[in-house]
Amino acid sequence: MQNENDDVIFDENIDEDGGHDDGALIKKLRLKIKELEEKNLEYLTGWQKERADSINLKKRLEEEKKEFAKFAKEDIATEIMTVLDSFDSAFKNKEAWEKVDENWRRGVEYIHSQLINVLGNHGVSVINPLGEQFDPNRDEAIENVAVEDKKEDGKILEVLNVGYALQNKIIRAPKVKVGKFSSQ
Repeated sequence: MQNENDDVIFDENIDEDGGHDDGALIKKLRLKIKELEEKNLEYLTGWQKERADSINLKKRLEEEKKEFAKFAKEDIATEIMTVLDSFDSAFKNKEAWEKVDENWRRGVEYIHSQLINVLGNHGVSVINPLGEQFDPNRDEAIENVAVEDKKEDGKILEVLNVGYALQNKIIRAPKVKVGKFSSQ
């Protein structure tokens, strides 16, 4: 009476009188149940571990995808920054800029603002710290300029190139001139 998938053999559970030894059979069945429960727990634990690993892998891949997209944005933003620098250089030459036709000037200024807006839509912000205190974690000092007013000590007097940040990470520090007070 043995089933192929069954390890318990019922014919061996015969007692001395030729009858079935139910106690021995129950003991064997209990052992078999315990063994199967342990194996079941082992499979369940393995399945749960694999499921957790799968979820963690999915999360990690999503994070890597976001990080890749962020770096791709940084590369594109860096290329656009050089174009914006050209615009800024043109705007700084006030004398030449004022000589250009006003409608043409407005058109160029509009294109400049569109580029800034495109970058802003992708998490890139302009850092223009003119008049603020110099922050070595944010700004790159190109020159110290002597000032007579103590209130201007450490203040940014001129921004040579604006900086840019992507999601609060500085991708290019603003290049600035900083006031330096000396009592001498």
